[in-house]
Amino acid sequence: MYTAVAAGGFRRYATYRAATAAGVFTNTAFGIILVYTYLALWDEKPHLGGYDQAQAVTYVWLGQCLYATLAIQGGGAEKDLMERIRTGAIAIDLYRPADLQLWWLATDLGRSLFQLLGRGVIPFLVGAVFFPMALPADAGTWAAFLVALFLAMLVSFGIRYLVALSVFWLLDGTGVNQVMMITGVFFSGMTLPLNVFPGGFGEVVRVLPWAAQLQMPADVLMGETGLAGAFAFQAAWAVALLTAGRLLQTAATRRVVVQGG
Repeated sequence: MYTAVAAGGFRRYATYRAATAAGVFTNTAFGIILVYTYLALWDEKPHLGGYDQAQAVTYVWLGQCLYATLAIQGGGAEKDLMERIRTGAIAIDLYRPADLQLWWLATDLGRSLFQLLGRGVIPFLVGAVFFPMALPADAGTWAAFLVALFLAMLVSFGIRYLVALSVFWLLDGTGVNQVMMITGVFFSGMTLPLNVFPGGFGEVVRVLPWAAQLQMPADVLMGETGLAGAFAFQAAWAVALLTAGRLLQTAATRRVVVQGG
């Protein structure tokens, strides 16, 4: 059943062809702008954060590839979930013979897979063709990257599911959506790689769950981290966030006022 739900999430986003094409263009344009910005920065600060210029360029294009895939600024399944909580339609979901969290996780994984293939791959290939990138030559590293990417999807969903469930109490998701957008872009490393932040602040941001979304898959792809440690870090946050989501879901559905009636 959950495989069918994931397939439905994939097909749903595949119908928005114009939006997908616009997203490909936007991510490619932003990628070019960021690449030249990073190249200028790395000219002034060679090996900033332990990256050379090719690695910095790779990081940029990977970020553009995963921006929509991981819904780093929001806009994934949590958007629909928030609306259903706000309108009271969530009551129907709770009557379904399916687990609420697994249902929305499957939906979001289907969305993520489409965004990766439909919107993420092309900008990444453009970067690989026109800019020097530090890409691995062995299949094992690419396989490890796919594992890291799957774990990043779980962490991303875990964060956004918690945000969505907050609407049970807040009754509106506008404020938490804005906070999620800001924290997602900054703490995931979309602005700058997290390894460039110095001192105690850098140590803190590198252990937050957002680091599992972009920084960790990037380091796995470029061979800048041990696989066991990277997977353990991502898996630990995935388990912690999904467990927290389960507990919050239980608290919300035990005694809740359904809006809209």
